[in-house]
Amino acid sequence: MDILSGIRVIELEGLGPGPFCGMLLADLGADVILIERPGGMATGPGTVFKRGKRSITLDLKKDVGRKIALDILADADALIEGMRPGVMERLGLGPDVVRARNERLVYGRLTGWGQTGPLAQAAGHDLNYISLSGAAWYAGAADEAPIPPPTLVGDVGGGSLYLAIGLLAGILRARETGKGTVVDAAIVDGSAHMMNLLYSLRAAGGLPDERGKSMLDGAHFYGAYQCADEEWISVGPLEPKFYADLLTRLGLQDDKQFQTQHAQTDWAALREKFIALFKAKARQHWIDLLHGTDVCFAPVLSPAEAAQDEHMKSRNILREIGGVLQAAAAPRFDGEVPPDPRPAPQPGEHTEEILSEIGVDDRDIAKWREEGAL
Repeated sequence: MDILSGIRVIELEGLGPGPFCGMLLADLGADVILIERPGGMATGPGTVFKRGKRSITLDLKKDVGRKIALDILADADALIEGMRPGVMERLGLGPDVVRARNERLVYGRLTGWGQTGPLAQAAGHDLNYISLSGAAWYAGAADEAPIPPPTLVGDVGGGSLYLAIGLLAGILRARETGKGTVVDAAIVDGSAHMMNLLYSLRAAGGLPDERGKSMLDGAHFYGAYQCADEEWISVGPLEPKFYADLLTRLGLQDDKQFQTQHAQTDWAALREKFIALFKAKARQHWIDLLHGTDVCFAPVLSPAEAAQDEHMKSRNILREIGGVLQAAAAPRFDGEVPPDPRPAPQPGEHTEEILSEIGVDDRDIAKWREEGAL
């Protein structure tokens, strides 16, 4: 996939959302150069996020390492860094220094709490950021602990994806004006922004601040249910016509208590009825009865099961590449099925190749390796 062909992104080695953003851009065809520390971990099954990138090892604490990094950045479109605020400045690679070499560079900074504010220097993880932003509030039943899906809402949704949007927006502007920008992509900001769809519902009175009282976290017709074999299914017919279809297929169309879909006083009792109903049969029974209909149904699948699902297989979404299950690039363009990504590089695999592109000769490469800068 080459939608972003011609765009060069430099990614500084980091954890989680920064590398995911780099993977996303590489999946779409950007030339992503990963700057790793000397002596880094060899590529293994846990490095899906490194796929499609090129790797160079540099010791950024050495003058030569910083000089090489600046030379690489001089011809780049964007930078991804996920350090705590102030770390890049102390390394001598802050926005002012880097953009003095490359005025059109888009300098992407990804953190949990942002570059400013009382929590800017505090440690945290996905769950903390989305808890403070409000995004974890509705994740679960009223009498249970909020348990949002790990890393997806915060690190990926509020962090990686918002950084990617910010970088691409900055690159578009830089191509028009010749001037880049500094992108402050904070997971707390992005996950809060993702709540605006729910805030719209809240403003209309459909999403109270009390957990377990809305269609999305309290209604019997929107949730997951365990089956006789201890597997799970999900139903979500929010619209009346889809809800009526579900009742008909379950043989409940004449049950008067189920007829008033939005009577909140009945939701708890109706949920108990659904619990007993779905628990009476194995998951495959409900798949045979409901899958592919308009009742808004899907089985809750493990990753291994999802890879074998008919719909997932038809779109070739999940693939085992090099013995590692992973998802194909997304989104798709012009109906093209994304090709398999290039494999993740070993640390420093492309060091000579990248240095030759910026005009470094073999003697200097050998010298810098001896000095430990590479």
